[in-house]
Amino acid sequence: MLRYCGRVKLLLIDGHYYVYRSFFALPALNNSRGEPTNAILGFTKTVRRMLKDLQPEMGAVFWDEGLPQKRVELQPAYKETRKEMPLPMVPQLHFIREQLTGLMGFKNISLPNTEADDLMGCYAIAARRAGHEVILATNDKDLFQLVNEQVKVYTTAKADLATPKDTYALLGEEEVIAKWDVPPPMIGDVLAIAGDSIDNIPGVGIGRKAAAALLKEHGGLEALLNNIDKVKSVRSREKLAAAREQIVQNRKMVALDCDTPLPIPLDELRLRPDYPALLRACEEWELKSVLKEVHEEAAKAGVATQSELML
Repeated sequence: MLRYCGRVKLLLIDGHYYVYRSFFALPALNNSRGEPTNAILGFTKTVRRMLKDLQPEMGAVFWDEGLPQKRVELQPAYKETRKEMPLPMVPQLHFIREQLTGLMGFKNISLPNTEADDLMGCYAIAARRAGHEVILATNDKDLFQLVNEQVKVYTTAKADLATPKDTYALLGEEEVIAKWDVPPPMIGDVLAIAGDSIDNIPGVGIGRKAAAALLKEHGGLEALLNNIDKVKSVRSREKLAAAREQIVQNRKMVALDCDTPLPIPLDELRLRPDYPALLRACEEWELKSVLKEVHEEAAKAGVATQSELML
């Protein structure tokens, strides 16, 4: 498993992914007012765990804000299969996005008609150029294309842990190649052929492993499409030839749009938690399991809480 020797500089979090994961990972929970809290509790504990594991100096949480027009124009059915957000999640997402993340010290970043992964890509590339180390906290396949010596993906999935004692992993180029059978820049080529059912991007009847093998054999998607007649398998050759235009279109769909100017400058992403306000929020939502930890952190940071000031 790859770990940094130095300090992690920048943590970029896929907000909607972790809110959804927290909501479905925990049973239905409510505070004494009957308000649902499972997503809030799960998100809070998950992000706090990231902070403990990674010790970042800077960070931001990214949110989807509609779909990019160019992807919808290419494929009108893009993400049409996504289900409606469960009603109990709606007020929790609002609180997490509008208050909690800021109190934990993060900037929230989003733009109209822009997906979170594109913005995360913009920041990862800008940070990489600035010499920062970047951690992407996400499960988004498209973002794995950015992994290199400076950009890693944070995961707690058991399948990615090197030993049973590990609680998290940082996936670098070696780990991504082991997962995808191709280097990170070629993941988009694999998806162009195999498709992505989660985003409703149609495949051409060739699975990921077979697509990866073809791409490695021919040196990439462009070379493969220019030499379809040299593909050994007759069935694969026929599928590629019949779906050539679809594959080219798919490749455009899964390519990250990293040309957007940064809405918030990199140097404004330093983490600045508001411990007194965070404690009040935890008390208001009755997040008892994290209150003690936040109190202890505030004390270590030399921050006096409201209760202490009243003594």
